[in-house]
Amino acid sequence: MIHESDLVYCQSTRMDMRTFAILCHLLRTVSDLSSTEIVDVEEMVTMFLHILAHDVKNHVIQRKFVRSGETVSRHFNLILLAVVRLYEELIKRPVSNCLGTLDGTYIKVNVPAADRPTFRTRKGEIATNVLGVCDRLANFVYVLVGWEGFATDSQILRDALARANGL
Repeated sequence: MIHESDLVYCQSTRMDMRTFAILCHLLRTVSDLSSTEIVDVEEMVTMFLHILAHDVKNHVIQRKFVRSGETVSRHFNLILLAVVRLYEELIKRPVSNCLGTLDGTYIKVNVPAADRPTFRTRKGEIATNVLGVCDRLANFVYVLVGWEGFATDSQILRDALARANGL
């Protein structure tokens, strides 16, 4: 795989070669992963990513990489643990005391009878979906109202991000 084109690499691992090199570097430096006598870090990561990208079983990787089932399994688990150790490096909270989540809430509303089906929630209540964002001091810094009761959080967030004065 080292001499393959970027397109072939992306098809196999769902990752371009530059990103792959960065991942291998992080696994070596942050997670203290090192090559074994028979398998280097790049091959371990390639096997791991191929399994995840294509949802294949151990025996498929055995044939593709000419490795025993025990070797494939052992190195998959090594990479999995190394990736878990990257958590602190890759997942950062934007600021201290930040909850790090975004969610909306339903507020019951009175609307004309003709509009009630639009504002009916999955539980049958008539409500509008409200998205609120607070700063670290719990002051509202952004509020978006008016979405129908059945709208999903991702739809509302997408709308908030697309607006001129949005998030």
